[in-house]
Amino acid sequence: MRHSFSVRILLHAILIMVLGTATSSAAPTRYALDQTVSQVGFIYVLNGAAQKGTMPVSQADLVIDPENLSDAKVDVQVSVEKARTGLIFATDALKAPSVLDAGQFPTIRFVATAIHLGADGRLSNGARIDGDITIRGVTRPASFEASLFRMQGSAPDDLSTLTIRLTGAVRRSDFGASGYADLVGDVVQLDIVARIQAQR
Repeated sequence: MRHSFSVRILLHAILIMVLGTATSSAAPTRYALDQTVSQVGFIYVLNGAAQKGTMPVSQADLVIDPENLSDAKVDVQVSVEKARTGLIFATDALKAPSVLDAGQFPTIRFVATAIHLGADGRLSNGARIDGDITIRGVTRPASFEASLFRMQGSAPDDLSTLTIRLTGAVRRSDFGASGYADLVGDVVQLDIVARIQAQR
């Protein structure tokens, strides 16, 4: 699978005035996931060479208050069953009981516990989201760099369609996904891109 997905998403979004011009009358808004353009890109090391894969974002519950971004609610689930690596044997190994065990644990979940805004008070430029990530039924703390984008060409107060991007890394051994340790590196880089639309 091509890891260029997130690049295409970012080309269609613009990182300017991220929610910084919302009016004082704005209220918390719940957003629904657009599954057609939302997924996780991941990079792992196989036999010393970096390899790329993807997993679709299957569910996201996001509530954003433009007046208080640090109180945003982020709950994202990813489908392990539909993971792809571009290599058939690697995809099968990824879903095997000794790694992600897709049969028993079909999803990965991340729930935010704290949101730290960037220097400009927005979800960009150093913003970070701390939370709990659950893999194989094991929950560990995790921290992701975060960015929030409006659609290119949208008005400053048009928050109807947004793209959120979370980037970070996990050690698979922390979750018991330690199979094929002689072939596959422990650290996996994650790049979560979710497009969301305001619910009317």
